[in-house]
Amino acid sequence: MSVLPRFRSLLPWAAGLLLCSAALAEGVVVHRSTRPLAQAATQLTPASAPATVLQPKATPGGLTPRVEAAPLQVRQGPQTILREAEVPPQRLEQTRALLAELKAQATPQQAISIDLPADVLFDFDKAQLRPDAAPSIAKAAELIRSYPRAPITVVGHTDGKGADAYNDALSLRRAQAVAQALGQQGGRKAETRGMGKRQPVAPSTTPDGGDDPQGRQLNRRVQILIGLPAGG
Repeated sequence: MSVLPRFRSLLPWAAGLLLCSAALAEGVVVHRSTRPLAQAATQLTPASAPATVLQPKATPGGLTPRVEAAPLQVRQGPQTILREAEVPPQRLEQTRALLAELKAQATPQQAISIDLPADVLFDFDKAQLRPDAAPSIAKAAELIRSYPRAPITVVGHTDGKGADAYNDALSLRRAQAVAQALGQQGGRKAETRGMGKRQPVAPSTTPDGGDDPQGRQLNRRVQILIGLPAGG
């Protein structure tokens, strides 16, 4: 008789013995089946297990987000030609209107620049203010009141005709006349300068070399500068 068939016949018995031993160890009653395991139907039953829920683990730590005030702050300085921080609140609307009416411009140094035409202020080759110059002077003085801490400079300019010495002297006298009138109305002392024909704002001649009366008229002017206050 072959050994292999005998060994196979002992397999069901050995399996049953192992199952009984395990069951007895756990106190479970085992009913032994006489049917071979090869003929028994296999049934898989899903094991019941608790549902898995992922939750963040609260771990105490010493690191907490720190909120600090940013060291960068808005600089209090002139942001537009209005320089609103210097103007009393009750004068803001009036100041805006005066800046527009006087066609004020900002210089690279952020000063407020106003050009008053010399032909409106003075007669030809004269440095005495004409009577009809009063409205322009009054508006400029009113604007200056909106900047009580700003230094004031009045600069005279001439056209390109005439010698430098003559134009320098004439432009200075005209600047002094305007500064005096502004001081009488607003009580503010202004520095004065005479630039003659050295700072034109328009050409005095046409492209073909001819005379340009309109350009020369634009260059004859008195410039009022409302500068930045000290530390501004």
